[in-house]
Amino acid sequence: MIAKLAILLGLVAILYLWWRRRAVAASAMRPAEARAILQISARASVEEVREAHRRLIAKVHPDAGGSADLARRVNAARDTLLNELKRR
Repeated sequence: MIAKLAILLGLVAILYLWWRRRAVAASAMRPAEARAILQISARASVEEVREAHRRLIAKVHPDAGGSADLARRVNAARDTLLNELKRR
């Protein structure tokens, strides 16, 4: 009984840490890092951010032979920059 409870608590802890890592990774990106990933200038407009995202995601998307992790980072960079531009 105690062993089953320990295994269950271990699984819950692993799932929580996995979920937390993904949530922190997307929101922790700095705008400068996001601009470097998308290869755009600091004065880029919303349309330039979207165009850079479209161009880059076409290359790195898993369906196009790219990496799922890199595609996640590109999407997080777009989200970070669009949120920053909306705040202005």
